[in-house]
Amino acid sequence: MSLLGGSGGSSLGGVVLLLDLSTVAPRERAEAFRHALTDSLVPNDIAHEEPETGIHARMELWSVGGLDLFSTRNSGFEVRRGERHVRHHRSRPVVSVSLQPRGTHRAEVAGRRNLLGQDDICVFHELSPRTYGWSGDGSSQSIMFDMDRLGVPVETVVGAAPHLRASPMYDLVLNHLRGVWRDPGRLAADPGAEALATATTGLVRALLLSAALSDDSPAVRSALDETLLTRVLAYARRHLADRDLTPERIAQEHAVSVRALYLLLNDAGISLEQWLITERLARARQMLAASRYDRLTVAAVAARCGFSSPSHFSRRFRAAYGSSPGDWRRLSRSG
Repeated sequence: MSLLGGSGGSSLGGVVLLLDLSTVAPRERAEAFRHALTDSLVPNDIAHEEPETGIHARMELWSVGGLDLFSTRNSGFEVRRGERHVRHHRSRPVVSVSLQPRGTHRAEVAGRRNLLGQDDICVFHELSPRTYGWSGDGSSQSIMFDMDRLGVPVETVVGAAPHLRASPMYDLVLNHLRGVWRDPGRLAADPGAEALATATTGLVRALLLSAALSDDSPAVRSALDETLLTRVLAYARRHLADRDLTPERIAQEHAVSVRALYLLLNDAGISLEQWLITERLARARQMLAASRYDRLTVAAVAARCGFSSPSHFSRRFRAAYGSSPGDWRRLSRSG
């Protein structure tokens, strides 16, 4: 759902705190919630599950490469946006793409009712009349996409929203969005934030087109072509532990020839073999430094990261980081 805060809010470490009802008097919480939740140009009707004493909420906002990321955790409520609410909308509409990390959410659009959980992606267009909410303690994480930047017609967004799971790209986009939300503050300050925002927009665009149109349509084919590199690298990262992660397998999974795969990577300045080794070494380095993997031997860590030979892994690790895997593990433990 489209959730942007009001004009207030404080910033700390890249995040803007839009609302914390623990600092608001109980009798004023319903109005403070309404003010923070509602864009003044598109009002909503809001009903709280326990309007007298049980309202709690914390709302935060980040900007990552030009994308607004809005997070809220609050008590049970229902927000209703009808035709009269959107009739006088005068601002540039947006599309919100949300995850539901806590609680079971209820959504109703165009007479279609859905229950949404942790494995669901929820898409709303700004001008779609709808009802949305949850009971008890729940949370939502929404990324806002300007319609011009997204480049998808309104009817495509509305048509795709109920059919997202039909797209073969669904799991890829779901995992990507979860990754974005893992530490938005750190991403906001990263030099690659703008590139990340572009890649995220492209993936969401491809998902919407794929869910709304046939796979043979020019629009879907164009979107899939534009996001091919992102999809290839994301697939490879998910399968780093597989020793049979070959160029042939990657090409087959993405319905391209091996030659086309290498041309795609060469255009991006990427050597597939070296990229895989670098990613595997980086994952191994993280595992060796993490206490939860203490029971794994160095050889076991190497195997989990896709290295078939412990000695080959050790040589590569020393060449990349200047120490043996065992020395790195001991150094990381000593701080």
